[in-house]
This record gives sequence, C-alpha cells and structure tokens, in this order.
Amino acid sequence: MTVEKRSVEPGTDVLIRKVDGHLAALRTGLSGADLELAEGLARALRELVVSTAQASAADRGQVRAAVHFFVLRRESRGRLLSVRSLAAAQRVVNRVVLQLGRPDLLVDVRRERSAREATLPADAAVS
Repeated sequence: MTVEKRSVEPGTDVLIRKVDGHLAALRTGLSGADLELAEGLARALRELVVSTAQASAADRGQVRAAVHFFVLRRESRGRLLSVRSLAAAQRVVNRVVLQLGRPDLLVDVRRERSAREATLPADAAVS
C-alpha cells in the first residue's frame, strides 16, 4: 500500500473548506461591493491559512480566529446578538494580516476596484 504524503497540514484544509463554504453561501445573497469584499476576505484568509501552516501556534491561532470570525457571522436577533458585518470581519482580517507582517494581503475593496479600473483601456472606460 502506497501512502501519499500530504503537503498541507491537517487543520489547514479544514479552515480553507470553511472559508470556501461560507463564501459560496454569501455568493447567493450578496452582490456588488459586498460580494467583492467577501471574496477579498476569503482570498486573504486562504493565503494566511496556507502561509502560516508551519508557523508558531500563536500565529496559527490568530489566523484560525480570523477564519472563525468571518465564517460565524451572526444575524441580529433583537438586542441580544450583535450583527457581525463584513466590515467588522474586514477589520479583524486586516489586523491579523498586519500583525503577521503581510501587508500585501490587506483587504480594501476600493483599492482593488481602482487598480482594476486603472488597467482598463481608455476607450473601455468611456463605453
């Protein structure tokens, strides 16, 4: 029997599946800037999960907490539960990104949108 060596840590694929599953659910109800933000958060979280697979337990714990914060969004039910918006998840993810020294993964929908618009041909922006 041949055993294939896995290149990913056991907890890594679980976290990525959680992010991907939540993003799939969000895609059914979001559009526009909210969907862009959710996709940006998912992209950053996936990269953090992979890049910290061999990091310290403290770093992996921060990433795991950010994933759970993104995935476990709760809708408001009266005054007892607060609403966790995508903006709140963005703040948490960006804080972790900075703490781990990965400013290249900062999630800012406006920056992504303006970068895409800058790469469009001039006549495409007019039409």
